[in-house]
Amino acid sequence: MGWEALKLWGDDVVRVEPLTGGVGLNEVWSVRVGGRLAVARLGRRGDADLAWETGLLRHLDRAGMPVPVPIPATDGRLFADGLVVMTHVAGGPPETEADWRRVAGTLRRLHRLTLGWPQRPGWRSSADLLHAETGTRVDLRAMPPEGVARCRAAWARITGRATCVVHGDPNPRNIRMTADSVTLIDWDEAHVDVADLDLALPHDAAGLGDEDYDVAAQARAAWEAAVCWDPTGTDPFAAQRLAEVRAIS
Repeated sequence: MGWEALKLWGDDVVRVEPLTGGVGLNEVWSVRVGGRLAVARLGRRGDADLAWETGLLRHLDRAGMPVPVPIPATDGRLFADGLVVMTHVAGGPPETEADWRRVAGTLRRLHRLTLGWPQRPGWRSSADLLHAETGTRVDLRAMPPEGVARCRAAWARITGRATCVVHGDPNPRNIRMTADSVTLIDWDEAHVDVADLDLALPHDAAGLGDEDYDVAAQARAAWEAAVCWDPTGTDPFAAQRLAEVRAIS
């Protein structure tokens, strides 16, 4: 059905402008629903995956955490044919060390609110990938074996710790800040894992200390290399992140 599914949110829904180039997993547009600005995302995620994501966002919203809230279609559905419509979030990216400390506080709140949360359907955690080779966008078989060994060594350093939902991609583009709130957007990479994957922030804003920051930064670099690796091995970001993962004797 594609973008035709927007009619399920009402006869007056209109697309305003694209917010992405329409490449990758999703195409994202600003839309107007009932005269109010919102965001619509069309992608290839299955129903179980979207049910997990929208259920998580509603849980966080009920707990008082600022998040993009799924807007139900006229029949009550929170998604249809890969399409999700969410509230628009205003604000700008973090810029200062103090901003990043606020981001760290928001991430830690997310982690506290989701201890024991079930895994996103089809996903693997970093601990799972110590033995498994595939999971959602990760296919370790496509990576150089020596690189896989380095990634697994980095993930092994965070095993045994409590798991929760991690946002998975807390970069400045996915953060909206105002004087009163910090909101994480784009939950496409969210899954259940060790909190450290979210906490290797600029200025060590989460207060990990040198040793724990290094552990978290290495695990996150390994994760991003694995998630972004393509079969040709030509993705420059993935190659850069893999190069940052040190060999551990």
